Amino acid sequence: MSFRIQPTPVARPNRCQLFGPGSRTAIFEKMAASAADVINIDLEDSVAPSDKDSARANVIEAINTVDWGTKTVSVRINGLDTPYWYRDVVDLLEQAGDRLDNIMIPKVGCGADLYAVDALVTAVEAAKGRTKPIGFEVIIESAAGIAHVEEIAAASPRLQSMSLGAADFAASMGMATTGIGGTQEDYYMYREGEKHWSDPWHWAQAAIVAACRTHGVLPVDGPFGDFSDDEGFRAQARRSATLGMVGKWAIHPKQVALSNEVFTPSDEKVTEAREILAAMEQAKANGEGATVYKGRLVDIASIKQAEVIVRQFEMIGG
Repeated sequence: MSFRIQPTPVARPNRCQLFGPGSRTAIFEKMAASAADVINIDLEDSVAPSDKDSARANVIEAINTVDWGTKTVSVRINGLDTPYWYRDVVDLLEQAGDRLDNIMIPKVGCGADLYAVDALVTAVEAAKGRTKPIGFEVIIESAAGIAHVEEIAAASPRLQSMSLGAADFAASMGMATTGIGGTQEDYYMYREGEKHWSDPWHWAQAAIVAACRTHGVLPVDGPFGDFSDDEGFRAQARRSATLGMVGKWAIHPKQVALSNEVFTPSDEKVTEAREILAAMEQAKANGEGATVYKGRLVDIASIKQAEVIVRQFEMIGG
């Protein structure tokens, strides 16, 4: 372990982040009643330019009036290259109450982007006497974003989570695909008459996980565009969970249950993790640094892996 200890990210359930447009007021109560851990109300891509002002007002009213329970409530503001984002930040912080937890900043390309938003947020908080600091979420959606991913992860103490926005990322990278996440038909290897598909998002996700874990930020998988493909969603989510991501976006209500299914540790995994911890406690009592569990070696590193599973299970109320 490095002399600089890896920081612990914010402790909150984050298995599923459910997105909905700020222009559709009819869905706010449904989002609040869903099984998603995090609610992301959108002011950016899903809202037409002519509806930006009214959507912002809708979102502020909903934050102040809807019963969101124990969910994390976040609003995705418009990009920093638009004329809308500053008004999003100012109006949200001046008019929405303490039930607003986070703002999500799209298309972040460098640490200075977070610095700019942080400066504005800090000024509004001070002016309005807000005592609950607003947290940040960011989306990596460009070549610049992935190139500066560690700089971004370290850019603000407000930063709580980071996601990969596959569609804009693919466009920025010049990738020859219109798919949003998942397997891509032409991204395969060929051997002896058979195609073997690999994951074109893997390297970017791994970079995000490494940057996030280095700086105490939650890594979250982004959208899966084909909401008719349950098995494709599950496969993408399972790959992400294996890499170290804690949850995934839902861009359709039916994806909430799928995401929760994948990112909730199974009873079998929790039982095994607890048995490993017990076995290592016994080994420690015997003066041993390692032991054998079900025919395989477990040691101090195994304790850390098992603790991750048990903590996650307990945090979601298991």
